[in-house]
Amino acid sequence: MVKPFVPQLVYIEPRALEYPLGVQLRDKFKDMGVEIRETTSHNQVRNLPGDNDFQKYRTAKSTLVVGVRKTLKFDTSKPSAEYAIPFATGCMGHCHYCYLQTTMGSKPYIRTYVNTDEIFDAAEQYMKERAPEETRFEASCTSDIVGIDHLTHTLKHAIEYFGRSEHGQLRFVTKFAHVDHLLDADHKGRTRFRFSINDDYVIKYFEPGTSRLKDRIEAAVKVAEAGYPLGFIVAPIYLHEGWQQGYPEMLEHLEAALPAHAKKNLTFELIQHRFTKPAKRVIQKNYPMSKLELDENKRKYKWGRYGIGKYVYQNEEQEEIKDVIGSNIYKMFPQSRIEYFT
Repeated sequence: MVKPFVPQLVYIEPRALEYPLGVQLRDKFKDMGVEIRETTSHNQVRNLPGDNDFQKYRTAKSTLVVGVRKTLKFDTSKPSAEYAIPFATGCMGHCHYCYLQTTMGSKPYIRTYVNTDEIFDAAEQYMKERAPEETRFEASCTSDIVGIDHLTHTLKHAIEYFGRSEHGQLRFVTKFAHVDHLLDADHKGRTRFRFSINDDYVIKYFEPGTSRLKDRIEAAVKVAEAGYPLGFIVAPIYLHEGWQQGYPEMLEHLEAALPAHAKKNLTFELIQHRFTKPAKRVIQKNYPMSKLELDENKRKYKWGRYGIGKYVYQNEEQEEIKDVIGSNIYKMFPQSRIEYFT
């Protein structure tokens, strides 16, 4: 089992110590014996230890920066939610295909924000603008917040905050099984807890540093027993040798483990593997030994937003994905909702 994340190095913005959570985290890491340094801003962490880019990247992925979120204007987060609520940025996982490698650029370290009351106040304004409609918030789109929440408990506070709200709902997704501290949160059914799952081949070769499938499913069972609405993101669906067997086996494990009541309100999001040319360059730099197939000639080019196109599977392969994975989901979980993304 992958152990809960403990940073090897912590940076703290001086302003973060004006907030109770900042002080708590400083004291916690001091007691744990973690090296603590000061930084003027969570956006300005430089001179990370390492002799080359390869080493510095790995140091960054085990570095936590405690800061203050200055921008309280939330990004939209369609189609999964109306807005992204920013509690953290960056991830300790080493998923070879991850889009964060390009969006995070030179800042692959993990950031957690301590001005949570200000973030909740901003969320309240967004909910008021849309009331009486429900407003869905996706927690930390550019992070895996469950991966650090055993240290910060920011997510737990958010779950309980939205549990008390009249028109708000929270959603998030994780590849980590460290959920025990979230099971007693008073969520009142207003948080959908989603797990990113994949077949054993993809997790073994492309998702180092994350929880194994068995552990994610066990965590999903705990979450279901705690009464949370549950969802699964099958992503990225990657067409390796044997995928037609690997994905149905993954679903069989899930179907056998989940309690009956949890199968009545499931959501599945199916997202195919895709990549851009900038992403390919960064992936090959950060993971030069990766087995990830990034051959543009085997893919179809699809025009993307902001002028950056992506390479997706051919039409017949997309149809086979729906046939193999989608049909098995409907067979095993007939009451679930499925969305497809390319």
